[in-house]
Amino acid sequence: MQATALVLGATGGVGGELARALVARGWRVRALVRNRPGAIDGVEWVKGDAMVCADVMAAAEGAALIVHAVNPPLYRHWETLVLPMIGNTIAAARTSGARIVLPGTIYNYGEGCAQPLQESTPQQPSSRKGAIRLAMEERLRAACDTGVRVLVVRAGDFFGPRLGNSWFSQGLIKPGKPVRSVLYPGRAGVGHAWAYLPDLADTMVRLAGQEAQLAPFESVHFRGHWDADGAQMIGAIRRVAGGAAMTVRQLPWWALRLAAPLVPVFGEMAEMRYLWREPFELDNSKLLGLLGSETHTPLERAVRAALAGMGCADRDAKKIMLEPGGCAEIMDVS
Repeated sequence: MQATALVLGATGGVGGELARALVARGWRVRALVRNRPGAIDGVEWVKGDAMVCADVMAAAEGAALIVHAVNPPLYRHWETLVLPMIGNTIAAARTSGARIVLPGTIYNYGEGCAQPLQESTPQQPSSRKGAIRLAMEERLRAACDTGVRVLVVRAGDFFGPRLGNSWFSQGLIKPGKPVRSVLYPGRAGVGHAWAYLPDLADTMVRLAGQEAQLAPFESVHFRGHWDADGAQMIGAIRRVAGGAAMTVRQLPWWALRLAAPLVPVFGEMAEMRYLWREPFELDNSKLLGLLGSETHTPLERAVRAALAGMGCADRDAKKIMLEPGGCAEIMDVS
């Protein structure tokens, strides 16, 4: 029989890729949606709200996995929404017996962390959002004492072939037009971690299939694309779409802070500046021990698909990249 997975946040970038990866690997996928369903083949859409515990519990009936990929957009209302939503997911997992799968972030780590980041690295967040993410995971860990099972897969900044809210699509590049310039938030020479969403999603589904090897609370790091000096992502964008004429400018952080009273999301972005001033490299040794490999699309091919999805490159490139077996390779990334 097909195992069933419930995806919360399937209309978003991370949740959508996870839903597609689950379908591709033979899962029966159910998605909770407040309004209209997304366009993902093979997904059963169920009307409901992640903020309503009864809706989540009903949708989770018979599920072996609950993917918690729902977040308030543009960082809005995190204090009032994030923890109640994870509480509803915990309640549904406790009733259904499903394992919770959470796409984790590096927000949990604060300034001055020892590098590279391992699962045992102390989590001492420097930001308000990081403190909320840590509180989420602490609630999940505590729930494991009552029989709930959890898998957290932590990754760097997301980018992918479908337009969404990310530093790549909302910061570096202007969607909908040819690439003439890149607005880069990081310091020259400082590394940065990137996670190509189809790779991350496929790896998470592969990990979820290793239930016998997973602890009740399991945390795993996904390495993705480690840009050791901050120049690799810029170089890939230049080769794919910008050419020699492409200019690179530094993000004016001072302007974000100045405009924050009028545009609150700028203040939320400015709070995360430290992640661009220091390297936060993820050690995936544990992941490789569990799976032997990490799904990995070469950077230039991933960037080509992401730019096509943003309307900044040839749409045919996106089609080619999304064909089954057309982009990802299973390989060791260490």
